[in-house]
Parts: sequence; C-alpha cells; structure tokens
Amino acid sequence: MSKGPITCHVLDVSLGRPAEGVEVNIQTYHKGHRNVDIFSPFAHGVTDADGRCLNMLPPRGSDEARLQNKQVIAGTYKIVFKPKEYFEKTGRKCFYPWVEITFEIENPEEHYHIPLLISPYSFTTYRGS
Repeated sequence: MSKGPITCHVLDVSLGRPAEGVEVNIQTYHKGHRNVDIFSPFAHGVTDADGRCLNMLPPRGSDEARLQNKQVIAGTYKIVFKPKEYFEKTGRKCFYPWVEITFEIENPEEHYHIPLLISPYSFTTYRGS
C-alpha cells in the first residue's frame, strides 16, 4: 500500500514507545477577508499501534487524490495532534491538549514526514524522512 504525501509518527518519550490512538488533522492555509489567517480542514487520521499515520491523504497523483480534491500543492499547512485523550487513557494528565505545527511545502513532489515526540509536559518535532 502506498503512503500519502504527508505522514506523521508520534512517540511517547516518557514511556519509550509509540503513541497509539492520537487524533491527527491536517489543515490548509489561506488568507481570508481583511487578511485574517484561516486554516481549513484537509485530512484526518488516528495513529496506529506503531504511532504512525501514513494514509491521511491518498497517494500523490492517484485517481483517489483527484476525485477527493486531496492533491497536495505548494503552500502552508498545519498538522494538529490531539494527545490529551491518549494520555487520559493511560491515567495521565497532559499540559498540551493540542500540538499545532505549521509547516511549508515548497515542493509538492517530495514526501513530508512530521514526527512528534511527546510526554505529558513537553513535545518536540523535526522534519523526518
């Protein structure tokens, strides 16, 4: 199975294992009326047992991507992780109920992978491969 052009991986560094069941949303950016910044829903997924979300979007150039109007183009995007429920399921509180990461796609032909390393009171990210 082909993976989508934007993927992610969530690791719970406090336990040293993948974070299964984290809701993930991708949003697209555009300027609204009077230059208000607007992010619109684009894709949705939930991390699997390996903490990965590989198929939020259909494969690049596929019929499915065209039919669903889910083709990735150059521009600004936001990926929103919602780890609060994940931590609550394991009996832990968290300080960051949502983690929002805004990123730029310059070349839509490239694959964009956004890993998130989380613990109840911290997070970090980087551009993965």
